[in-house]
Amino acid sequence: MDNQSDLIKELRSKLSSFENRVRELEAENAKLTSIVSSCTCRHEVEETLDTDVSDKNTSAINLEKLKLGNCVGIGKRKPKKKQTGYNLNSMNHHSQRLVALKIMYFGPRFYGFASEAQMDPTVESELFKALQKTRLVLGERKDVLYSRCGRTDKGVSSVGQVVALLLRSKHKEPGGDTSEELLDEGPDEGELDYVRILNGVLPDDIRVLGWCHAPVNFSARFSCLSREYRYFFWRENLNISAMENSCKRLIGEHDFRNFCKMDAANVHNYKRRITSFDIFPCNGSDQLLFMKIKGSAFLWHQVRCMVAVLFLVGQGLESPDVIDVLLDVDKTPRKPQYKMAPEVPLVLYSCEFEGLYFKCSSDARRALQLHLEKKCRGYKLQAAIFQEALLSLSSTKDDDSVTNITKRKVSSHVPLMSRPTEPSYDERRAKLTFSAAPAQRESVVTKQYT
Repeated sequence: MDNQSDLIKELRSKLSSFENRVRELEAENAKLTSIVSSCTCRHEVEETLDTDVSDKNTSAINLEKLKLGNCVGIGKRKPKKKQTGYNLNSMNHHSQRLVALKIMYFGPRFYGFASEAQMDPTVESELFKALQKTRLVLGERKDVLYSRCGRTDKGVSSVGQVVALLLRSKHKEPGGDTSEELLDEGPDEGELDYVRILNGVLPDDIRVLGWCHAPVNFSARFSCLSREYRYFFWRENLNISAMENSCKRLIGEHDFRNFCKMDAANVHNYKRRITSFDIFPCNGSDQLLFMKIKGSAFLWHQVRCMVAVLFLVGQGLESPDVIDVLLDVDKTPRKPQYKMAPEVPLVLYSCEFEGLYFKCSSDARRALQLHLEKKCRGYKLQAAIFQEALLSLSSTKDDDSVTNITKRKVSSHVPLMSRPTEPSYDERRAKLTFSAAPAQRESVVTKQYT
């Protein structure tokens, strides 16, 4: 019992000592807080810390130490080191301007351009990672007036995609505070080198090719005058003349519901205008060709569906007249089932806007050229390796002693107009209405009994 009594006394003594120490520390903390609050250099210290991009994880303890060190020290302030690279100014005081960016990307690695599908990586998700890493965007995507010209599918590439959004600007409105101000217009000289900044952190298969100041009411989607796609393919045994005949039939304004993936829940007008549709040799080659398709806007998978039907015509499996039949939605309200053309050869080549002229600094252009040349050489090396494999294969002899017992089944072509069809637009809408009806009836009943 005596031992327990002594232990209790000892513990109470220590507890009392700790309580006294806590009171002393609280008094000291109040004194230091008073000193900091009256310090005239506090704002400067906070601004210096805010603009230090490299030190992202400065703790609250280090912050207090830095404040006190500048306020209660010898009185001499160390000169601020000039930051190298780009001047990423304080995020608390900034100007913004609406900027259009011209972007190229090589599509095979990405699940499309847009990031709404919850699949990674997408071009858009990688772009916003770069924008946030460089602190060029000052808020969430919904706050920066973001718009995109097109949303290409998985595997599709582009050398002329355009997006627009509010980016941080070095220019300030004359006459004071620039916090959260939007610069409608301003000089481009001395502006941040957006191309070089972003290309320094983007992955190798995405590059910004140029930037341009855009008016406040600009939308990369709705301000676009026309879009041009190119689809690359090998001539092989295709009847190019018949394909060109079919191309001409697609020019003009038509209802393209039989040349797209129908989204009856969101799209109700399937009329689109194609202004040109031609076939050209690629870089003077008579074997590698490309289709050039230009129009004001396109439906979901429209280009790949048109190309698929053109390939059937080129193979002699369909007549060019099938184009006219599919465009007549009164006679053909249901799309016949057919496979789309592959996605990898498709490229969004350009997006046309009135009054937009993209620019790029000489340093950024030089870096871009070196990067693209390096990528070209890399793919040429890969092609050379496969070419060597072909040459090596040609030197091997056939072994007639081995009987090939597996025979490849050759499927016969079923004419498009004899194939099973997909539901028509009216049938899809009726199904959507029927599916929504029980929920509507339940809502009405609930309201009656509440």
